[in-house]
Amino acid sequence: MEILHYDFMIRAFISGIFIAILASSLGMFVVVRRYSMLSDTLAHISLLGVAFGFLFSISTTWSALFTAVIISWFIEYLRRNYDIYSDSLLAIFLTGSLSLAIIIISLSHSFNASLFNYLFGSIIAVNNKDIYIISSFGILSLILIANFYQKLLFVAFDEDVAFTTGVNTSSLNYMLVSLVAITIGLSIKIVGALLIGALMIIPVISAIQYGKSFFKTAMLAILFSIGSVILGLIVSFYISIPSGATIVIMALLIFMFSLFAKKSRFL
Repeated sequence: MEILHYDFMIRAFISGIFIAILASSLGMFVVVRRYSMLSDTLAHISLLGVAFGFLFSISTTWSALFTAVIISWFIEYLRRNYDIYSDSLLAIFLTGSLSLAIIIISLSHSFNASLFNYLFGSIIAVNNKDIYIISSFGILSLILIANFYQKLLFVAFDEDVAFTTGVNTSSLNYMLVSLVAITIGLSIKIVGALLIGALMIIPVISAIQYGKSFFKTAMLAILFSIGSVILGLIVSFYISIPSGATIVIMALLIFMFSLFAKKSRFL
């Protein structure tokens, strides 16, 4: 295939598949907890981190990761210690971080093609260093998810009962939001800050339509997410359209098929 003759496409496939596995795996716990807005909020917070990178002329990857993780901890702290509805809290941080990002980007005079890549994703923006970071973090994250799978599942379905039975819900929650924050921070080069939330949520919702067990649903979500990335990259390459948006469109098509299959009882 012609597409595999280009190094940047091979890097895009490798990083995209890692991101797809991570996003859908973490998305399962986020969706079950009815905390889906977390992904979009942290995506906008990552964009704020990118703005800091532009302003201070430092690595936008590390500034996005650092900003997303620190603020995700703050959000979790507020959720646990203050009587504020989770969706309201996330809405505040989503709009606030986006507004601040726009101001900082304006001050640093960074409204350019590079910013467009961070907003909507760019397959040519991924380099070998990104591959090493994404793959290393991906393997570590999957090990953590597998090790704490039962406890994460318990907390996702009923946090209060999990706490009363002795599960350290606080540590698990901070670990989960940290993994989500880092995954989103690493994903914005491929999918874009405005679209990564969709990749984390839509494949999971698609998989849920089939009414399987949690584990089987998670495997389906991973399969749908990987399929969306591969198809999206191929289509974007041959038609020369933004990769992030194309990946999300593929995920939406899979979602529509899943709804149709459920309604028609084909599957």
